[in-house]
Amino acid sequence: MGRRSSHTPEQLRELIIEAATELIAENGLQGLSAREIARRIEYSPGTIYNVFRDIDELLFTIEHRMLDTLTARLASVADAGEPLERLCAMAATYLAFSLERPQLWNLLMEHTQKPGVELPPDFKCRLDGLIGEIGRVIDGLDVGLDDETQKRRATAVIWAGLHGISTLATAQKLPHVTPADAAVLVDDLVRTYVAGLQKSAAAKPKRRRA
Repeated sequence: MGRRSSHTPEQLRELIIEAATELIAENGLQGLSAREIARRIEYSPGTIYNVFRDIDELLFTIEHRMLDTLTARLASVADAGEPLERLCAMAATYLAFSLERPQLWNLLMEHTQKPGVELPPDFKCRLDGLIGEIGRVIDGLDVGLDDETQKRRATAVIWAGLHGISTLATAQKLPHVTPADAAVLVDDLVRTYVAGLQKSAAAKPKRRRA
């Protein structure tokens, strides 16, 4: 307990976040507790609740940082090459990020709110930003998406597919479904879905000019 006064509030906050992040990365969400965080940073368990309202607030802070990092990585590959290749590069980046620290990635699925409690606005904003990076590239595809509703649906389909494959892969459940590599699946997902959109667009009757 000798370190109790050796850190500023911001330093202490970072210590808690780092310790909690490492605990989840090592043992999953079930390995996290205020007592274990406190043991790692050599403070009392009550210190955690002096900095964070509850464990939920701490977990959302970790998730916010994950989403920020992933969004930045997607943005870094979103502007090079043709739209389809950019979208495939984003899909590969999404999968690679999830596989870096599987237990931490699965936090996004395992951490759920209590019934009737809405997600924090900051979390929803970050999730919208992440999905928006995918949507930005879809906007550049010539696939006949005529309005924003169609574009949002196409973006949601691709994101949900990517997230599903990534989550199955990190949970080591994908081999129960298919022997195919996850990287092959996410590439197939994007290329096949975009090809379907293109075929659908080509089949639409062309509007006659007045």
